[in-house]
Amino acid sequence: MKNFYSNGKLLLTGEYLVLDGAKSLALPTKFGQDLTVEPISEPQLIWGSFTHAGTCWFEAVFELPKLRLVQCTFETDQQGNADVIAETLLEILQEAKRMNPSFLATEKGFCVKTTLNFPRNWGLGSSSTLINSIASWAAVDAFQLLWNSFKGSGYDVACAQNNSPILYQIKNQKPIIRPVEFNPSFKENLFFVYLNQKQDSKEGIATYRRAGEQRHTAEVLQRISALSEAFLKAASIEELNAIIVEHEKIVGAMIDLAPVKKTLFPDYFGEVKSLGAWGGDFVLATGNEETPNYFKEKGYATVLRYHQIIL
Repeated sequence: MKNFYSNGKLLLTGEYLVLDGAKSLALPTKFGQDLTVEPISEPQLIWGSFTHAGTCWFEAVFELPKLRLVQCTFETDQQGNADVIAETLLEILQEAKRMNPSFLATEKGFCVKTTLNFPRNWGLGSSSTLINSIASWAAVDAFQLLWNSFKGSGYDVACAQNNSPILYQIKNQKPIIRPVEFNPSFKENLFFVYLNQKQDSKEGIATYRRAGEQRHTAEVLQRISALSEAFLKAASIEELNAIIVEHEKIVGAMIDLAPVKKTLFPDYFGEVKSLGAWGGDFVLATGNEETPNYFKEKGYATVLRYHQIIL
């Protein structure tokens, strides 16, 4: 039996603009996804995806070596259906096989089990962790598998592969990954708050492309890159707050959306920063011991301290 594990991710800076070459600060999380592969005698690929609570939410059977979908089931209260999930998985597997023709070229089969150790709706990378683990299993480049199958910057795949904060940038269509140290003295003043809704990354990228195509000038990309470096080196919570305000203003103008603090938390005493695709998943909040109570009173029950979520 083979086992593969990939870290989840949070993008602290450079959301959207990372797609066009901005330098971004990304953090691997303590939460991720396991993928286990067990050989079986039948010429089938039997797939089961499990939640953090141990519930099987998706099952599929593929005929090998043709990789033909035989059956699938999907149990969730989330949007989507079994056929869509199965077709997406099939697309990833077919692309991995195209990249490495020996992958799944066998007369026997496999039983595959994936297990998240975080709620699916948190948006910490259920897709990117899957792609990275499939790439490891198939012995192919995970970034190329991502870009051949979907759209995206690849920072999430970089987080899946790294156990420390990274500065991530795309140069000449290649990922540049620099492991960095992000251990501010005010780490206890950083909180991650779940906004009770999962953001569709594909839709977020599409929104950015529609609204920001004419606005991500070289100067804007350079400024976001500089803010990513400044975020990493901030010496105080006050300095970090100033960086957050400027970053939110730039991205908000880029995609025609008001910063999350203005729309949801105008009376909050600290600063709030959107992460990744705006409009859902987690936000970063700077604050103090009163921060968890503030957000919980607003109806946001999941408030995690830095050390609870970041590797």
